[in-house]
Amino acid sequence: MLADDNQSILRLLTDYFSRKADIEVVATVSDGTEIADAVRESRPNILVMDIIMPRRDGFMALEELSEMEEELRPKVIVLTGLARDDFIMRAIQLGASYYMVKPFDMHLLYSRILEIAGEPVAVAADSTPDGAAPEESADQRITNLFLTLGIPAHIKGYQYLREAVLMVLDNRDVINRITKELYPGIARRFDTSASKVERAMRHAIEVAWSRGRLDTVNHMYGCKVFDAMDKPTNGEFISCVAEKIGRQGRQPPAAAV
Repeated sequence: MLADDNQSILRLLTDYFSRKADIEVVATVSDGTEIADAVRESRPNILVMDIIMPRRDGFMALEELSEMEEELRPKVIVLTGLARDDFIMRAIQLGASYYMVKPFDMHLLYSRILEIAGEPVAVAADSTPDGAAPEESADQRITNLFLTLGIPAHIKGYQYLREAVLMVLDNRDVINRITKELYPGIARRFDTSASKVERAMRHAIEVAWSRGRLDTVNHMYGCKVFDAMDKPTNGEFISCVAEKIGRQGRQPPAAAV
């Protein structure tokens, strides 16, 4: 289901997905007040929606969806021109699976829809006139995962963990030298101490665990990435994220609607 007050975007998306055998557009709406009723009537698996909508904005729509029976609730991809961190965090907190900013890449949106649909299948190469879409960067994949986990973008641990994962992706062996190389290296880049880096990372992981988003992340990857009963150490968390992000970059997203 598509929800956007921009008729040109609705037509663009509808036309694009009409050429995809694994996606069916079951409804389109352009007014925020119509979203909940259309979801109940059409029962989409995935809802792609804007935040800026007439009469009822996307945040209000997300709140309304969160009050629905679980079997009616679609997975939500927010597709909007608003790129503020507080908007991103609010959307994720209200249940959005992904937050994408306009102008967007059509093939990446298609891949995200398949990814959160849940049934592994091979994804065909993009056939858009512009040719192959640029691959999503490791930094973007890390950001999506951290926001989905509920790690606030404004806390220092978020920045330190992201830097650590990028370091491990660049040099896998650095995870084996976490106290002698990884913590001090991040500390130098952010003009702080290794002990503060370690504590900030631990705090960020504790925040993520307290928010209970692990099932969402496990569903995204189609396997048990994190366990609510077994909170990882900093090193285990960094290593696990680097492994999943690296694998995601090497393989095409897989799932069918």
